[in-house]
Amino acid sequence: MFTYEGEDIFVIDGHIHMWDASDENIKTEGGQQFIDCFYDYHTGFTPEDRQWTFEEYQQYGADRLTDDFFGNGVVDMGIFQPTHLQEFYHDGFNTFDDLGAMVDRYPERFIVNGRFDPRDGEAGLEELERQKEERDILGAKVYTAEWKGDSKGWRLDSDDSFEFLQKCADLGIKNIHAHKGPTIRPLNKDAFDVGDVDLAASSFPELNFIVEHVGLPRLDDFCWIAAQEPNVYGGLAVAAPMAVNRPRKFGEIMGELLYWLGEDRLLFGSDYALWNPDWLVETFLEAELTDEQQAEYGVDFGLETKKKILGENAAELYDIDIEQKKRDLEVDAISEEYDLAPMYSDTTGGAVADD
Repeated sequence: MFTYEGEDIFVIDGHIHMWDASDENIKTEGGQQFIDCFYDYHTGFTPEDRQWTFEEYQQYGADRLTDDFFGNGVVDMGIFQPTHLQEFYHDGFNTFDDLGAMVDRYPERFIVNGRFDPRDGEAGLEELERQKEERDILGAKVYTAEWKGDSKGWRLDSDDSFEFLQKCADLGIKNIHAHKGPTIRPLNKDAFDVGDVDLAASSFPELNFIVEHVGLPRLDDFCWIAAQEPNVYGGLAVAAPMAVNRPRKFGEIMGELLYWLGEDRLLFGSDYALWNPDWLVETFLEAELTDEQQAEYGVDFGLETKKKILGENAAELYDIDIEQKKRDLEVDAISEEYDLAPMYSDTTGGAVADD
């Protein structure tokens, strides 16, 4: 568990992947363009001494992931967000079943979300049921710009989508993570537009809509929607790395988000492996609003707010009791492998035996 200025901070990285964009798995030119674009984001925001080579970036395995996440004790848990991209990659890019294998390996450390695409019809509804039955998922990732045949995307507020959202509500899949951010070559920018969140959120108040990447570059649109829809949240993946080389812009983004949404509806995400959470968490904690921004927005971006964003808000959405989880993590396989137990026992008073 990470300690900053004498405070212990439980970190849940709410947006992570384990992808395969190896040469062997690339199916079309679109697959090559997609990973090239990802790598451009990686090198554009990552400190030079922390950048990966393109070859290791294309495909990394379970050992690399766990080393990056837990070898330094910065992150406590991660939430996988599947992105299948079957049109681009033979075996998919970042699939539910591959990610589920990591949950089997480290069940206390990882959560895997499901995914759906309303263009899959009845088979897609059955697949959603399978995901819930096999992994008791509490969330689903949706990628509205994903290509399928001749279709270049879909809308969250369509009739077909509403059928899937109703299925999620019926199954208890309560957290809908929608990618609504910068376009990724060769996908269409308009298919990531945030406008379809509005009707979906008001039509399904029992669901939480976590808008990943907070709608960038459509921040104003997102904030106006989220201000009136209390079940809309913002995921900070892509926004958080701006604290590195666009600190003033990052302050503007956080000021707007805190002004309109407040501190309880924002979730940290590294978007790993686009960026590595170890340096990103520390950068986020050190970020501040300028005096002018503080005067304009009048919001709190202090340590207690940052602790909520870094883990407490995700814990609320995913029914995680942080104090109990600390006790569980003290004796799990990761703590044993990386000798992390003292980080938890020092804050919880030692292991607590199960009844």
